[in-house]
Amino acid sequence: MLNAILLSLGGLVGLAIGGELLVRGAVGIAQKLGVSTLFTGLVIVGFATSMPEMVASVQAALEGSPGIAWGNIVGSNLANTLLILGATALLAPIALSGAGRRDAVVALGATVMLAVLAYSQLGAQWIGAVSLAAIVVYIVWRYRHPSASIGDEDDDAPQNGVIAGVLFAVGLAVLVFSGQILVTGAIDLATLFGVSETAIGLTVVAFGTSLPELAASIAAALRGKSGLAIGNVVGSNIYNILLIGGATMSIAPFALPENLLGLQMGLLIASAVTLLGLLWFAKTIGRVIGAVLLAAFLGNVVLVLV
Repeated sequence: MLNAILLSLGGLVGLAIGGELLVRGAVGIAQKLGVSTLFTGLVIVGFATSMPEMVASVQAALEGSPGIAWGNIVGSNLANTLLILGATALLAPIALSGAGRRDAVVALGATVMLAVLAYSQLGAQWIGAVSLAAIVVYIVWRYRHPSASIGDEDDDAPQNGVIAGVLFAVGLAVLVFSGQILVTGAIDLATLFGVSETAIGLTVVAFGTSLPELAASIAAALRGKSGLAIGNVVGSNIYNILLIGGATMSIAPFALPENLLGLQMGLLIASAVTLLGLLWFAKTIGRVIGAVLLAAFLGNVVLVLV
């Protein structure tokens, strides 16, 4: 048991560290190349912050544990909307300027698509290919419509190209290694405690892979960069389903685990609708709303593990 716990904790810490290094390296490289703020924020940072989820889910799929892979995807989106927004709003209310509304529509559409796949129990490589094509279309669309962009460039990223490249390479290596030991530890924990691999994916793995987004959103909100805090959440939700879900389905073309149906899919759709509603109709995500979101996340974790 101790070995499984140490592997899981080590993997979680490694994913957090590797994700931070990768993000800073990626943004530094983008700044050195002189690409636009939109491209940096949406494509570079969006992809980089999704790498912990990508590594964990793909590794789980390769090891024949689709429950962990899909549990991580669903759990990460729930963590993004409920845990990250909730905790961030409790620390510093998030001002909403209207940015990200159309992206939230895309996120809801991707969530509905995932729910349809889950309830129809469809699984095929062509579905993964379509999802991957969809994320490419989304990136091109955002590039061609910068006026609706969300998020800001990370002005704390290193400007030296060599340092940025080293950070990126080291971060990627740490992510890959950490993802491997986290999945191994998570599988062992599921066996030891008699819970499903999906439950471990929804909770332990999802929390660990969401740490970079949590840290980034809290830091952004405390510095008054509400757009970046919202952008991290909405963008990550889209990448998790289309990019990571597409890669997972392409590698392991199986139907989503049935224990994701019911409460988890219902809560996932409800969280996507709530996020869309807040961005369209609210001016601020205050501490009361933050507390409600956080309570919903913690309550779901208890229900999953009990």
